[in-house]
Amino acid sequence: MMNEELLIEPKVTNEELLIEPKMTNEELLIEAKKARIHAYAPYSHFQVGAALMTKSGKIYHGCNIENAAYSPANCAERTAFFRAVYEGEREFEKIAIAGGPEGKEADQVCPPCGVCRQVMMEFCNPETFQIILADGKGRCLQRSLKELLPLGFGPENL
Repeated sequence: MMNEELLIEPKVTNEELLIEPKMTNEELLIEAKKARIHAYAPYSHFQVGAALMTKSGKIYHGCNIENAAYSPANCAERTAFFRAVYEGEREFEKIAIAGGPEGKEADQVCPPCGVCRQVMMEFCNPETFQIILADGKGRCLQRSLKELLPLGFGPENL
């Protein structure tokens, strides 16, 4: 007699196979630190990286990009959001941000600027969207968008 292999197919739908496993805050911060390396900061020498997680678990990276004229510069957080939106994403769960002087770990956390908070308000539920910040000393801070932008103006205000 021949040995026959018993094939057992998983009882998983195609949609479930496409869902990426969600990262922990620590893993997301590691991704933000990796993104920081790509920063273009020849003027301030302050590098920022961001890792934005969608509700499905997909990660979008961003870094700050400076410009000699200053105002055309773009923050890491907005770079990540704009990349995600370009790819068709509209639902987000959290973002990790890591920033500090070029070639050094940061002494303090690097919170998003007001413009970045406003962009987050456009696409995120301020009650549930989480912002994870870390310094270079292992300290971590997590806040909701509502905590960082308590009276934010968003689509529901129109």
